[in-house]
Amino acid sequence: MENDCEYCMNLYYDEEYDCMCCSVPLDEDEMYAFLTQKGKRCRYFRQGDDYTIVRKQN
Repeated sequence: MENDCEYCMNLYYDEEYDCMCCSVPLDEDEMYAFLTQKGKRCRYFRQGDDYTIVRKQN
């Protein structure tokens, strides 16, 4: 299963950068591993729907 950040609980909107960002703090090695994986699911993915994501942001 591919990464589907749109439905992840770790995704948030950063007003300073005006974009969606991941709240998982990755070091350089973890970021490299994440960016080079092909077709694998992110191990930090947490399923959330619109309601649970909005509750988290409030």
